[in-house]
Parts: sequence; C-alpha cells; structure tokens
Amino acid sequence: MNTSAAEYTAQNIQVLEGLEAVRRRPGMYIGDTGSRGLHHLVYEVVDNSVDEAIAGFCDRIGVVVHSDGSVSVEDNGRGIPTDPHPSNGRPAVEVALTVLHAGGKFDGGAYKVSGGLHGVGVSVVNALSEWLEVTVCLGDLCKSQRYERGKPVTDLSEGTPTTKRGTTVRFKPDAEIFEDVDFSVDILGGRFREIAFLNPGLAITLLDERTGRSWEFHYEGGIRSFVEYLNRDKDPIFPEPVVISGERDDVEVDLGLQYNDTYIERIFAFANMIHTLEGGTHVSGLRTALTRAVNDAARKSKLLKDKDENFSGDDLKEGLTCVISEAPEPAVRGTDENEARQQRRQGHRRLDHLRGARGVLRGTPGGRPPGCRKGASHATGPGGREKGA
Repeated sequence: MNTSAAEYTAQNIQVLEGLEAVRRRPGMYIGDTGSRGLHHLVYEVVDNSVDEAIAGFCDRIGVVVHSDGSVSVEDNGRGIPTDPHPSNGRPAVEVALTVLHAGGKFDGGAYKVSGGLHGVGVSVVNALSEWLEVTVCLGDLCKSQRYERGKPVTDLSEGTPTTKRGTTVRFKPDAEIFEDVDFSVDILGGRFREIAFLNPGLAITLLDERTGRSWEFHYEGGIRSFVEYLNRDKDPIFPEPVVISGERDDVEVDLGLQYNDTYIERIFAFANMIHTLEGGTHVSGLRTALTRAVNDAARKSKLLKDKDENFSGDDLKEGLTCVISEAPEPAVRGTDENEARQQRRQGHRRLDHLRGARGVLRGTPGGRPPGCRKGASHATGPGGREKGA
C-alpha cells in the first residue's frame, strides 16, 4: 500500500478562498462548461435586470453580443448600490461581484420575486469571465470598475456626471473554462422571448454586432400572447385563450390555455420566471384542477351520463397548449426529462368523449372554462411586438 496515499491529515483539507471554488468546479454552479453553461452566464445577468422590472423600476433591457466575443447587458433600473458595505467597507457593487451569496434577494425587502441563483449568479459570472466591467449610473454619477477572472483590478471610479440610471455589465467568458465561447443569438433570443411574454410591458433588445442583426421582444398581452404565439401554426378549438390570474397564501399564479386540433400537449411551466422543464407542484395542481373542472362541467351538461367514466388527465392532454407561471418558487419535481416525456405519452385515448369535452370549453361564454371562478382576470391589450432585422 502506498503509505503517503493512505495518510489523511489536516493538510489534505483545502480551503478555497473567494471565487476560487467557482473556477475550480464551475459545473457545480452553472451545470456544465459547454453551451448550456456559457449561455447561463448571460441569463444570470439578465435575471438581475428582470428583477428590477418585476419590482417596477425597469422597463428596458438591452443585450449586445459584441464582435470581440463579449456580451453586455444594460438596464434602466435603480443601479447596484455603490455605497460602502457595512461588512468590509468596500463598495456594495464590488461585494456583489466578488462574494458568493451576496445580494438583495434573501430577506424579501428589495425584491418580492426574483429569478436566477439568488445572490450566487453575478459573482459566478465574474469568476468565470476573462474580464468583466460594471458601470452603475446612480444618483447623478456613473461609476465603473474592472475585474479579471473574478478579482478587481481597479477601484470603483469616482464617477462622471450623468442623467442616466441603471446598470451595465459587460463580460467576456474565459476560454480556459469553457469548451466553446461562441454565443448563439437563437438560444439567447428564445430565452428573452419567454421573459418578455411573462413580463408584459418589458422590452428586451438583442443586437448581434457580428452580423449587424437585431431583435426586440415586447408583448403587452403577456401570457395570452404567449399562448397565441405557441398556437400560431395550429387551428385552435376556441378563438381566445383562457387566461386566469390569482393569488392565495402569498402564491401568485398566472395561467393561459387553449386547445388545438392536434394530439400534442405542450405545457410551458415557470417558477419565479425560471422554466421548470420537469414540471413541479404547479403543473400537478394544474392537471388536477383542469380534470376536475371539465368533468364537473361535462356532468352538468349531460355530456357524461351516470354510467360513463370521468375523463382522465390523459384524455385532456391531447391538443392542450398551456403556460403557467407561479411565484414564489414551488417544489420542482426531479424526474428525469426522458422519463417525464414517456409518462406524457402513456394513457388511453377516448376521442369521442374528449371532443365532447372540448365542445364544452368552446361553448363557454367569454372563453372561461367550466369550474373557473367568475370574475377571474383576463389579459387585455394588444398582443405586442417582436421585431427582427
């Protein structure tokens, strides 16, 4: 036996200071160092700006993929605080960028709802970047600071006079960490489109300096526009999506659904603006409530006779397009995605009864499904816009 390998002493215990742990094991923080992890860096910065929008202090976010491989995210929010932090006297923006679990999202005071990694994200972006520059326009001054591989290389500047407000973060991913540092505007645009749908009135622009192409995502119709977008190439069973919003026990839920003439179910579920691909309690609750509501309506309308069995949840999946967004964050089911996909394919199809159930929905005044409480709010206003060049 190798004696040195068998020895296990205090000297074998490593203490990684600052953001060194992030650079040593990046997969623990962003999932992987491939394309998914690379784009996650952008999402983390954008999520901070979205939090400002949810809090009511920001209505525009601009993202630029620069020709040098860096990305910048600019918003017109309040700006990350720059005053000295009581823990160490350093500027608060520097603390947020260099200390894990430092942020304004823990006590619920600054943000009631937030996405991202809740205080880990922006510091992780800093740690995994070759360089990062932050500019904060707050009060009547714009102050900036530069970091390299997570460490500040300049102090926060004294500032220059300005009438602007907001935060700009520009970073270049570290090629020593990532397998590929080439950003895809298609991937970024897909995420920004979801964010814009879930935040009516928020405008997100995306510019690709490498090609000169640009896009703007802005939808006043919110979840209703989201459902209409998903069904844009389908034939809906009823013309207007059913849209319901409500709150109970400090949990806010927004829901939009519409059936089409296909046999494919599409549910887009979000918790705190994060796409929960594997479902969760919000999706389980949706399925239970929808099945109960349709069965109750089918019984009352005599579509189902006393001798008939109730519709199952599988019966009501076919042709369903639904978007559900919940905050605060529910429990997320950890089922493997392939397993979840297989489960969605299982079950018997009773087509005649299902078509009848769709007829119940189609014939409901105002597009409200049977069993939904009267007076539930519906999204109004134009569908919004999406521009691309």
